[in-house]
Amino acid sequence: MQPVFRFAPSPNGLLHLGHAYSALLNEQEARRHGGRLLLRIEDIDRLRSRSEHVQAIFEDLDWLGLAFDGPVRFQSAHMDDYSKAADSLRQRGLLFACDCTRQRVAQEAKTRALLLSDQVSTDPDGAPLYAGHCLRTPPQPDQPVAWRLRMQAALQAVAVGDLSYQAFAGHTESGGSDWLTRPVAPQRWGDAVLLRKDIATSYHLSVVVDDALQGVTHVVRGRDLEAATDLHRLLQALLGLPSPHYYHHDLITDTDGAKLAKSRMSKPLRLWREEGATPRMIRSMLGF
Repeated sequence: MQPVFRFAPSPNGLLHLGHAYSALLNEQEARRHGGRLLLRIEDIDRLRSRSEHVQAIFEDLDWLGLAFDGPVRFQSAHMDDYSKAADSLRQRGLLFACDCTRQRVAQEAKTRALLLSDQVSTDPDGAPLYAGHCLRTPPQPDQPVAWRLRMQAALQAVAVGDLSYQAFAGHTESGGSDWLTRPVAPQRWGDAVLLRKDIATSYHLSVVVDDALQGVTHVVRGRDLEAATDLHRLLQALLGLPSPHYYHHDLITDTDGAKLAKSRMSKPLRLWREEGATPRMIRSMLGF
């Protein structure tokens, strides 16, 4: 089967050098493996996604000389796919409704830590772990709810052998790739939100469904998403979906050592272009 790679930006800002690196690395690995490269626009967050940012993504990638195979997939046009996946989990009792605010989650986590004379438990992203309020007290009627994964029930529903994935371990002398089996620990995410209050899905659920429906065999993305792969592997096992190979690359950082990010107003590719940079200069700067 021909390998399939994908680059999947969110149109909530302009692309920067970190995005360029990931896109170019996907291109390089797709060529190395004789595979296809797909483009996906992850625009489920309709409040933050902008049509002008979608157009800017197309322009920046075209300027870099990147070519993609097949039609572009817009997540916002496939909400039914995510609903079907969520319904299958809900019917098995693996999801529960939760009307907790972030403030309540944070306060309950703090209270629990005080009772145990311990530090506040957090997930890999640094957010306080959910303490189970709505498992004890059902949400109020007519309140907007998120749907969370019953983590312990989910772990019991899969085989131990499903809690691992193939991780990139380096290139071989012949130009191929070595892979190692990496175990996962999705429980560190706690009862994660799979359907948000404002959006009938989440990044975690959508990306797992999309990768399966698009036949993605290799996921090349930054190390900042390495921990998320633990949760994604669990969801793949629960939904009966294949597990791609994963390559978590190093991040491009600013002069202060912090990763480039839209939220930090990192210099966008568009500005590099306006200042006279060429695609060849950007590729060379990033090691391609």
